[in-house]
Amino acid sequence: MPEKLIATNRKARHEYNILDRFEAGIVLRGTEVKSLRQGQANLNDAFATVDRGEVFLQNAHISAYEQGNRWNLPERRARKLLLHQREIKRLVVGVTRKGFTIIPLRFYFNDKGIAKLEIALAKGKKTFDKREDIKRRDLEREDGRDYKIR
Repeated sequence: MPEKLIATNRKARHEYNILDRFEAGIVLRGTEVKSLRQGQANLNDAFATVDRGEVFLQNAHISAYEQGNRWNLPERRARKLLLHQREIKRLVVGVTRKGFTIIPLRFYFNDKGIAKLEIALAKGKKTFDKREDIKRRDLEREDGRDYKIR
């Protein structure tokens, strides 16, 4: 069974330079897994923080499960991420530098059906960097068209 993609953070590659990636487990409670299986997640504006040696996903939206009634939890609560200690240390070292942050890239179920989150240590891009990326993409697209015509 291949991995099943739940949600991606499409703005991440536009807003940040991705430096290092990590696969993290996530602590889910109540009906959150059922909601994820329905694809009810959104990673826009989400980020991760390190607090007392633990990593937490902040501002990620997992919709309430329709049949969940009283067992539903707040949709934007902080969720603990499960990482190895050496990975957490690498994240702490990276985040202490100016301009670096931890952002989620995608939510998915792995081959065994376990919910995973791909996070990245990233550095925010400046406006002129974003413009350069757009110009480069446009040039590559035009070159591809020229090559296709020939």
